Amino acid sequence: MPLRSAALLCASIIALAMCGGTQGLAAPIKVELRGRPGSYELLRDGKPYFVLGAGGEGPHSLLAEVGGNSGRTWGLENLAARLDEAHRLGLTMTVGFWLGHPRHGFDYRNVESVADQAEKFTAAVARFKDHPAVLMWGIGNEMEGEGDDAAVWSHINSLAAMAKKLDPNHPTMTVIAEMGKNGSKIKNIHRLCPEIDIIGVNTYGMGGTVGERYKKAGGTKPFMVTEFGPTGTWEIGRNDFGAPNEATSTQKGEAYRDTYLKTVEAYRGMCLGSYAFVWGNKVEATTTWFGMLLADNTRLAPVDAMSELWTGKPPANRCPTIEPIVPVTKDRGDAGEVLRFTLKTADPEGDALSVQWVLKQESGRYETGGDPMATPPKFDDAVTKATAQGCEVKLPAMPGIYRLYAYVRDGKGGGATATLPLLSGPMPVGQK
Repeated sequence: MPLRSAALLCASIIALAMCGGTQGLAAPIKVELRGRPGSYELLRDGKPYFVLGAGGEGPHSLLAEVGGNSGRTWGLENLAARLDEAHRLGLTMTVGFWLGHPRHGFDYRNVESVADQAEKFTAAVARFKDHPAVLMWGIGNEMEGEGDDAAVWSHINSLAAMAKKLDPNHPTMTVIAEMGKNGSKIKNIHRLCPEIDIIGVNTYGMGGTVGERYKKAGGTKPFMVTEFGPTGTWEIGRNDFGAPNEATSTQKGEAYRDTYLKTVEAYRGMCLGSYAFVWGNKVEATTTWFGMLLADNTRLAPVDAMSELWTGKPPANRCPTIEPIVPVTKDRGDAGEVLRFTLKTADPEGDALSVQWVLKQESGRYETGGDPMATPPKFDDAVTKATAQGCEVKLPAMPGIYRLYAYVRDGKGGGATATLPLLSGPMPVGQK
């Protein structure tokens, strides 16, 4: 990989390695990859270590409390503090280094851009390699596009080689969006990235078949499921006015369970563990599609599902259950028209439940690639009547698609969500 100069690179590494952060700890815990194809395991400090993880900005104290043992980052933001906190809580971290995406304009044939990225990665490894919370290096996330650009794989391989020279104590992993047509991404990593130890696969609607498809693609390196959760907005059908129907939090809990049991557990030896997505709350297409927590850190069913899978026992106080929101008559109407909806919820322990109803404008962006999105505006006056069993909504004057949200809380830290897209005014152009 072309670099500006050895002297410049060394100077960059030394300067960043000496600046603040975690240098006082300087006590790495060795993580080794042992075994052979089909029978791999991670050893941390000489002991088997299966990754029970989640990725996101939610509280790590809660992650540890419910049985998780590892977090995952996508970049280096606030990394020193996050590693220190993880270590205090007995957690590890897969340290992700964000690589530029061609769809965002990054050019893997531009020498200056690639050299700059390599220098920053090398400096990060030098600075953080001795932190005891580091589990492995996550080199990039979904930067590969269709997976057919050899320059991308060459750069990833060179970064992995550099990491191993600087840090013999931690494995290398690169993370891809699914596996490509007929497993092409898996084949290309095996051919072009010998320095990558582990392949991370982000998967959603097809999560339960990852292990089977990985074997069919000829995968011999160990893999991890580095993101999983409900079916993605890009994988699900749309209703007749162009909006996807979102699963309830109860249904999402089952989706997490399905992927974990059918892929992560069923393919132990090939699979080294997983990171559920997203530990926290994220606006992507809707404000609830991928969040395992609400914005106030209320737990949702996916947290309970993962906690039971990690610990072997259900939580002492479980999240409420919720069924889809049901229109009394219809899910569309003229501007200003009042529509009625019903809701069924229950609590396993019989806790009293509160329900908050909110109408928000629909983003209309369903194939985001994970890019950040603004929180959509809400219409506080739209919900004219609300109970725990249902609500009435006066459709906004501005024609368009909206989404009705039901947020349920049990007063014990558990919650549930359901949403329903609504149409105010005429059918959008292009829809039947």
